[in-house]
Amino acid sequence: MTTPAVPLHGIEPEKLALASGNGPAERLIRLAYRAGVPGPAFTPFRKAPKPRLRAVVASPLAGNPDAGAAVRDGHLPVDGQAVSLEVVDFGAPLSPPLAHAVHGFGWLRDLAADPAPVAERARAAEHVLARWLNAHPKPDKSRAWDVGIAGQRLLAWLVHAPLILSGSATVRTRTLAAIGDTARWLDRNVAAAPGGLDEITGWCAIVAAGLLLPGGKPRRLFGEAGLVRALGDFVGEDGGVLSRSPLDQIATIERLVELIACYRAVRRDPPPAMEAMLHLLVPPLLSLLHADSALGNWQGAGALSAARIEALVAASGVRARALINPAPWGYQRVAARAGVLLVDAAPPPLARHAHHGCASTLAFEFSYGDHRLVVNCGGAASAGGAIPPEFEQALRATAAHSTLVLGDANSTAVLPGGKLGAGVDAVELDRRMIEPGGGRLATRIEASHDGYAARYGLIHQRVLTLRDDGRELCGEDGLVPAGRKRRDAAVTVAIRFHLGRGIEPELTDKGAVLPLPDGSRWRFVADSGELSVEESLWTDGEGSVHPVRQLVIGGMAPRDGRCFSWRLAME
Repeated sequence: MTTPAVPLHGIEPEKLALASGNGPAERLIRLAYRAGVPGPAFTPFRKAPKPRLRAVVASPLAGNPDAGAAVRDGHLPVDGQAVSLEVVDFGAPLSPPLAHAVHGFGWLRDLAADPAPVAERARAAEHVLARWLNAHPKPDKSRAWDVGIAGQRLLAWLVHAPLILSGSATVRTRTLAAIGDTARWLDRNVAAAPGGLDEITGWCAIVAAGLLLPGGKPRRLFGEAGLVRALGDFVGEDGGVLSRSPLDQIATIERLVELIACYRAVRRDPPPAMEAMLHLLVPPLLSLLHADSALGNWQGAGALSAARIEALVAASGVRARALINPAPWGYQRVAARAGVLLVDAAPPPLARHAHHGCASTLAFEFSYGDHRLVVNCGGAASAGGAIPPEFEQALRATAAHSTLVLGDANSTAVLPGGKLGAGVDAVELDRRMIEPGGGRLATRIEASHDGYAARYGLIHQRVLTLRDDGRELCGEDGLVPAGRKRRDAAVTVAIRFHLGRGIEPELTDKGAVLPLPDGSRWRFVADSGELSVEESLWTDGEGSVHPVRQLVIGGMAPRDGRCFSWRLAME
C-alpha cells in the first residue's frame, strides 16, 4: 500500500496528562509564578530557607571512566580530540562542540564514573567550576547562556552536586548561589529558547531545581507544565523527535532519565507523562541500529557504539523493540537475519527543527552481522572537534550519503548554521513483502522524492529489495520526468555507495568485489553506467574520522529520464 508523505507534527500537549498539579490551586500557582511572582511569596509567613540541596541524586546514566580520568588530569575529550582545560579561555568564543562541552558541564557525568578517590575528582571539578564562575560571574550574551546550554549546566550541577559541593564553605556558598541564579535566569528566559531540545533541556533544569531547591513547589509546577508542552511540540506521534536527529533523540531520553532521577531523590513520583514519553522515545531510536546494535550515521550523527546505546536503554528502564516503520520520523528498517537495511524515507526536518540538517532523502545504510557494507559519512554534528568546521556543510550534503546525486547538487539546499532550504517537499513510500523467485521472500521498499523537480524537472525513484536471508540487496535508481517540465540537455548522475571501514573494493569487468575483514566477499554489479572507486570518509561515535572508499555509478540522464540497476550480494 502506498503511503503519501505527511507533514511532521508533534503530540498534542493535551494528550500528555500530569499526575498532579492540575487542581485549581496548582493552576493558580503556575499562573502566578509564570507572571513573575517569586517562590517565597507563596509562603510569606515562613522563614526564608538557607541555600542548600534537598537530596543527592543517583543518576542511572553512566559516564565514561576514561573520559573522566582525562578530565581529572586536565584534558576534556571533545568529539575525537583531547583539549587541555588549562589553555581554554572560558570567557572567549569557542567552537560549538567545545562550547557545549565546557559550558554544559556534561563532563561531570564522566568524572563521576572515574574510579579515582572522590576527593581527587572533587578537586578537579571545583577547579574547573571556579574558573568558569570567574569568567561568567553573571549572565551574559555568550553561548554559555544559550537556554539549552544553561539548562544542561544547571541539570549537571544538580545531578552531580557532590562533586562541586565538597570543598570549603566559601566554595559551597558560591556554587549554591550560582545554582540559584541560573535557575532564576532560566525561569525568565526559557521562553526565548528556539524550541526543540534546547527548550526541553531548559524546562528539565527548571523542574529539577524546583524539586531539589527549598521552597521549589511553584517552580516545579511551572516547569512541569512547560516541559509537557515542549515535549508535545517536539516529539512526533511515533516517538521520533521532529529534528529527525538520533543525537537529539538520545539527548531527550537522557534529560528525562536524569529528571526522573531527581524525582526519585526527593521520594516523589514523576508525572506519568514523563515516563510515558520515555516509553515513546526509545523504540524509534532502536529502529536506527544496525545488526551490531550500534547506531547508523544520520542527520549529523556518528556511529555511536552499541555499548552506549545499551547503557542508555538500560538507564531508561524501557524494554521495547525497534519500530519497523516509524512513519512520521521517516526511517525504514528491514531486518533479514544477519542483514539490516536502514533507509531515510521522509523529507528532511523543517528548518526550525534542524540543528545539523542533512540532504539525505532516500539514502540507505546496509550491514551484515558485525560488518557495515554501505554507510553514510556522518559527523556533521562533530565539526569543530576533530573534524574541521569547514567540513560541516560538505558532510551534510547529498553526496556525503549513499544515494543518487543529480547535477552535483543537493536534493535539499544545505544552508549555514545547520539549517536547510528548498528541495524535497514530499516523499512517496510503498513497503511490502514480495516473492521475486526461487521460493524466497524479500522486503521491497519503493520511494520517490521531488527534490530535483524544480531544478532539473526529474523525480528520483529508488527501489530497494532485501532478500529474507539478508545476503542479497537489489536496487533500482530511476529518474522520471516531473509533470510537463523538461530539460533540453542531459544532466550528470552519480549514485554513491560509501563503503564501510576496512573494505577495499576490487574493480572487475563485471563490477566490484568487496572483501570484508572476516574473509567473506561480496560482489557489487551495476547493469548500466560507469562504475568507479573514489575516496570517502566515515565518522565513528567519538567524532573521529576514518578514511574509507566509495563506489560511484556515473552517467548522464537525458530529459526523459533514465534507470540504473545494481545488485549487492554475498558470494
